Amino acid sequence: MDEKFKNFIDREKLYNLVNGSIPTEQELDAVLAKARKLKGLSLEDVAVLLRVTDHDQIHKIMETAKFAKESIYGKRLVLFAPIYTGNVCVNNCVYCAFRRDNKAIKRKVLTMDEIEQETKVLLHEGHKRVLLICGESPRNDIDYYCEAIRRTYAARDNGNYIRRINVELAPLTIDEFKRLKAEKIGTYVCFQETYDPVAYKEFHPAGTPKADYLNRLTVMDRAMEGGINDVGLGVLFGLVDYRFEILAIMEHAAHLEKVFGCGPHTVSFPRIEPADGVEFTNHIPHPVSDFDFKKIIAIIRIAMPYTGIILSTRENDEMRKELIEYGVSQISAGSRTNPGAYSEEEEGTGSQFSLGDHRTMDDVISNMIDGGYIPSFCTGCYRKGRVGADFMDLAKPGLIKQFCMPNGLFTFNEYLNDFASPETKAKGKALIKKLVAEVESQQLKNTINENLEKIDGGERDIYL
Repeated sequence: MDEKFKNFIDREKLYNLVNGSIPTEQELDAVLAKARKLKGLSLEDVAVLLRVTDHDQIHKIMETAKFAKESIYGKRLVLFAPIYTGNVCVNNCVYCAFRRDNKAIKRKVLTMDEIEQETKVLLHEGHKRVLLICGESPRNDIDYYCEAIRRTYAARDNGNYIRRINVELAPLTIDEFKRLKAEKIGTYVCFQETYDPVAYKEFHPAGTPKADYLNRLTVMDRAMEGGINDVGLGVLFGLVDYRFEILAIMEHAAHLEKVFGCGPHTVSFPRIEPADGVEFTNHIPHPVSDFDFKKIIAIIRIAMPYTGIILSTRENDEMRKELIEYGVSQISAGSRTNPGAYSEEEEGTGSQFSLGDHRTMDDVISNMIDGGYIPSFCTGCYRKGRVGADFMDLAKPGLIKQFCMPNGLFTFNEYLNDFASPETKAKGKALIKKLVAEVESQQLKNTINENLEKIDGGERDIYL
C-alpha cells in the first residue's frame, strides 16, 4: 500500500502510551543517556519522558536538552518576522480570531503594494527572513500568493532585501505546491492544530475546508511530493492533552522520514492566547502551564535534536529568554499579527492572537547579546542548496556547524553596522570578537575575520 496520503496516527495507541506508569529513576536515566548521544529518541522513549512528573526529574530532562542545544546549535539563534497578508477566512475554528463568524474584528486582505510596504518596514528594521501567513480564503488563492512572494522578494530598502520567505498556508494540491516551489520559497508551514481526530471535529465545524482532518494531516506528503524540501509542523497547545500531541508530532516526523527520507525542518509550539471576539480562549480545555511548556520544549529538543524549534511572540520575553536555553532555535522579533500593522497601525483591524513580547527588534537583539547569543539572519544553507535530506546529512554528524556559526556572525555584523543602536552595536562587536577568538580552527578563524572585514568595508550578503 502507498504510504502517502493515509492516516498514520493511531489515536488509541498514543493515549495508551501517555497513560502508562510513571518511570523509575533508572528508566529515566537510561533514556537521558541515550538522548546525550544526539541520535534522537523513539516514540516509547518520549512517552517515558512525558510521564515524568517529579520536578527534580524534569530538571534533569531540561539539563539534557540544554546539552543538546549547545552541542548542535551553540549560541546561534535565527530571527524572523511574520507578515500577515490577510485575516479573511472561510473557516470557523472555535479558537481563532480569524474565524468566519467573528464580528469583533475588521477584515482586510493586503494589496501587493501594501505587502511591499510591509516588507520595506521590516527591511528598515534589519529583517532578512519573513513568514508570509494568512487565513484561508479565495481572496488568498495560489495566484495571489505567488504574486505576494514575488513582490516580497522584489522589495528594496536602501539596497536591503528579503533573502528567505517561508510560508504558512492552508493545505494545497501537489500542483499548487509545485508552483510554490518555483517561487523559491523556503519552508512550508502548516499546523495540524490537534492530531486527535475526535477533538479535531469538535474544534473545526463541518461545512468548512478545514473540517477535513485527513486533508490537513497529509498536506506535508503533498508538499514534499510537489518538491518542497523543508516543511514545518506544529500544534496549538491547549486543545487536548499535550502529551498526546507530542507523541503525534513524533509519529508525523517518523512518517515523513520513512516515506521521503527527511523529517520536518522545524516544529512550532504556540499556546492558545486570548483573542478579540473568541470566548473559547477564556475557557481553554487543556491549558498548558509554564512549567509543562518548558518540559515540552526540552523533550522535543532531545527527541528531535536536529529539528529547528520555533517560538513566537505569543510568549513573554522572560519565557522566551529561558526557553532559548533549553531548545528554541528560531524566534520572531518585533512581530505584529494583524494585516498592515507594520506600516500603519489600524485601530480595530483584527489580530490573530494577543502578543506576549512587545520588544522592538533592537531590544530583542540587545538582550540576546547580553546572553551571549548570536542573532542570525542567515540564509546560506537555503541558497547553497543545503536543504531537506542534504541538510540533515550535514546536521546529524555535526558538520553543519562549520557553516551556521560563521554565517550567523556575518549577518549579525551586517545588522550591527546598518541598523543597531550605538549601545547594541558596541556590545555586539565585543561579542563577535570574543566568539571569533574561541574558534579552534585557525583556517576557519582567518576566513571569518576576512569576511567580517569585508562587511565592515561595505560588502553585504556574504555566506559560506
